[in-house]
Amino acid sequence: MLSKICVIGTGYVGLTTGTCFADLGNQVTCVDVIPEKVAMLRRGETPIYEPGLEEMLQRNLKAGRIRFTLDYAEGVPDADFVFIAVGTPEGPDGRTDMRYVHQAAASIGPHLRGHTVVVNKSTVPIGTGGDVHQIIARNTTNGATYAVASNPEFLREGQAIFDFFNPDRIVIGSTDRPAADKVATLYEPLNARVVITDLPTAEMIKYASNSMLAARISFMNEVAMICDLLGADVRSVALGMGADKRIGPDFLNAGIGFGGSCFPKDVKSLAMVAKDAKVPGGMLDSILLVNQNMRSWFVQKVTRMLGGDLRGKVVAVWGLAFKPNTDDMREAPSLDIIAALQAAGAEVRAYDPIAMELASKLLPGLKLCSDAYEAASGADAVLLVTEWNEFKQLDMARLKQTMRQPLIVDGRNLYDPADVRAAGFTYSSVGRQ
Repeated sequence: MLSKICVIGTGYVGLTTGTCFADLGNQVTCVDVIPEKVAMLRRGETPIYEPGLEEMLQRNLKAGRIRFTLDYAEGVPDADFVFIAVGTPEGPDGRTDMRYVHQAAASIGPHLRGHTVVVNKSTVPIGTGGDVHQIIARNTTNGATYAVASNPEFLREGQAIFDFFNPDRIVIGSTDRPAADKVATLYEPLNARVVITDLPTAEMIKYASNSMLAARISFMNEVAMICDLLGADVRSVALGMGADKRIGPDFLNAGIGFGGSCFPKDVKSLAMVAKDAKVPGGMLDSILLVNQNMRSWFVQKVTRMLGGDLRGKVVAVWGLAFKPNTDDMREAPSLDIIAALQAAGAEVRAYDPIAMELASKLLPGLKLCSDAYEAASGADAVLLVTEWNEFKQLDMARLKQTMRQPLIVDGRNLYDPADVRAAGFTYSSVGRQ
């Protein structure tokens, strides 16, 4: 059954969710408070880079299934469902900053008509569903009724459209079972497994899932550091571990750590929730510590390979976004790595296929180059930081000719060591010899 849906917020989650629901045939109105963003979206232009999203947006704009507005009154009153998909950034103490969720809930209340299901799509601390219910109650004056549900997103940047249409599971939490069932009907065309719980459990599933994935990454990175010192091959270790059905092969790739808008923030937030609840532990803090250590370990490796002193050295950094197929640089390893290299006296040149414009704002003074070869020209070392496809097959002879020293330090284990060394390079990676 097709529905009228209002999505509050046109960031990464809100825009992807709204556009995909429209593509399923629903009538979608997206509300945002930034005039420039709304104007851009009305023109069919996306403020974020996500493969396939702009084309899907344009198709649904043309079909009249999606529209964008600054006014809650244009989207909320007629909606069967109102999704809250605003930002929940990290606060100064590691707790989640909930101001935008609270503002959205307060703004929704006066415009509700009839009965509406309000759905929290933003990643929020356990207990937020009850807070949203109370805020709406204080701001609803016309007798409208509503139910609150939690429907956390599990979209990977760079693969968000695929993940929306091919979910591992749909998690829905509510104290109102009919409301949860209504939300489930939105996803019926996807034929996905639906997990229905209470509100706090749904909120916890999101945090626990991201923290578990982050834990696997940090664990393998710590193993990689041990392998690096003792001569083992972390890729073979991961292969042997992943063959155990109790462990499985996913998220066992070693590298220079995770970044982005989800893993760092969500692990910190859950750690603060545990602290506030006086839960003894420490594992969540350790996940973050290992992740941060990987960045300094990588810089130390580069420094050793360049003779222990980076002053006067030219270093090329390939990749700036926190992962391929996105321009997102939130918590990107490149930020810490470049800052450390510059602080040690190195001249840094960088290239990224998508994130250059954002990088110029975050890293003023950094020399940005037009391609990988320009970045490497005259360099003493190339550092592979983000594993974009275009870095997978390069002309190694051309690369060697343009560099001052033929040194590659691979932070993502992208290359085959034997192949790179056969091309005349000194090569080092993460946990491999």
